[in-house]
Amino acid sequence: MPDDRPGAQRWVPPDGDVDSLAAAAPACRGCELWAPATQVVFSSGSHDAAMMLVGEQPGDREDREGEPFAGPAGRVLDEALAAAGVDRDVVYLTNAVKHFRFEQRGPRRLHKTPTVAHIRACLPWLTAELAAVRPRVVVALGATAARAVLGREVTIGEVRGHVLDAADDVPVPTVVTAHPSSVLRIREAADRSAALTALTDDLRTAWAAANA
Repeated sequence: MPDDRPGAQRWVPPDGDVDSLAAAAPACRGCELWAPATQVVFSSGSHDAAMMLVGEQPGDREDREGEPFAGPAGRVLDEALAAAGVDRDVVYLTNAVKHFRFEQRGPRRLHKTPTVAHIRACLPWLTAELAAVRPRVVVALGATAARAVLGREVTIGEVRGHVLDAADDVPVPTVVTAHPSSVLRIREAADRSAALTALTDDLRTAWAAANA
């Protein structure tokens, strides 16, 4: 009998810990993104972290290396975490979508934002990660991550920096902030510095909530 469970659900091991989830993820065929990608990019960091950071999807560098936040956006995140007094090794890093979605332009692979269908297809992995890690706070980095975590669209400027209470469909308090890649796209030095400070402040707020 064919398995008609939605998205990635048929490949997610029940009640799995992070290691078993990561081991199962390469076999996932929950959407079409696995085919052109180099590999699945699952997670890194502490498996019992008080704070989980959820990004959008792997980028080109992450797709090649197999680690989340290994590229330029990761360096921005590292800088913000350090400024907030948070050791990267004690948090859990993952993405809402586990494969790199891109458009090939000659030798270059240009980032394409995942669709709602991709977010939904990959959601069983994120749900399983939340159950395995059991963080006290989730940080949604950017609109795609916020959509995955909260199950709805939000305007980052309206909710960022606040600890959103846990709800039935979102069992962990959540802080929404900008994705580190957005800092990289700002040309003016003063504006870029202000954006980095805002990201740092949001991470500091989340870290305080995780350790309250």
